[in-house]
Amino acid sequence: MDIKNVLVTGGGGFLGKAIIKKLVIKKLRVTSFSRNFYDSLGTLGVFQMQGDISDARSTLNAFRGMDVVFHVAAKPGIWGDYSDYFRANVTGTENVIASCFENYVKQLIYTSSPSVVFDEKDMENVDESIPYPEKYLAPYPQTKAMAEKMVRGAAKKGLNTIIIRPHLIWGPGDNHLVPGILKRAGRLKRVGRNDDLVDTIYVDNAADAHVWASEKLALNSSLSGNVYFVSQDEPVSKWKMANAFLDAAGLPPVKGQVSEKTAYIAGTLFEMGYRFFGIKKEPPMTRFTAKELSTSHWFNISRAKQDLGYYPKISTKEGLSRLREWLSQGDGKF
Repeated sequence: MDIKNVLVTGGGGFLGKAIIKKLVIKKLRVTSFSRNFYDSLGTLGVFQMQGDISDARSTLNAFRGMDVVFHVAAKPGIWGDYSDYFRANVTGTENVIASCFENYVKQLIYTSSPSVVFDEKDMENVDESIPYPEKYLAPYPQTKAMAEKMVRGAAKKGLNTIIIRPHLIWGPGDNHLVPGILKRAGRLKRVGRNDDLVDTIYVDNAADAHVWASEKLALNSSLSGNVYFVSQDEPVSKWKMANAFLDAAGLPPVKGQVSEKTAYIAGTLFEMGYRFFGIKKEPPMTRFTAKELSTSHWFNISRAKQDLGYYPKISTKEGLSRLREWLSQGDGKF
């Protein structure tokens, strides 16, 4: 399959930009489709189109002449109006799929999340056969699951697709996970037990997984419709990892501990109060956060290794070194 023109939705975001850098190195003609213009993408020679994936017309126009689309854009986070998440994650993905079919795009590589299968219990060494849960505690995993199902449905209708589920992406340029931890330095407390493990993934490794998925799909269309967990392939205590991020910023480690039950009750009360008073900012605790922080979630990535040739090129140790350097330069002050 001859691939020349590639588009990345959300190209100005943390993961989107990392994917774009990988594509530029491969001498592909890359277009970013985002709501804003980014000088950093301009210096890479990337053509930028401004628009919103929730707008069907602008999405359709942006996809013209494209061979491959990496659909990375989404509304992240765990708090907000359901309608906002639905518009970005569901309507947006619906427009992306329709635009791919209308413009005869050859591939769609979709960025999903392991949270779409989180059932509030420990997930230890689970693979892609794990089913979707019956209910969700937050609009993000619920709407991402709806979108993921739509992408899988598009594969059955003839669109070559692969779904990537990276977990807890971090690294220099992070605007979500690491900032959230650093902002709470001194106030963070461990939730639940201390021996639960999680997977994480360094941003460049997540970007590699997306690019390799496209390359493998071009060679083997039978991979279409597949879902892949990707990670650092070394489950770690979430609190050890949080402390590593804090240490990279020269901040003290997490101190204190609360039970899962206490955190869940607090999350319930905060959600009720914030909704009653119409408070938009994220509460200190939610039910989803309480469950997420008190359970293990690490995944069997054998399928990605076998089908995509995936492996984490950047080790966690090297990634933390790069993160420390970035933070020391002042780029990581939030």
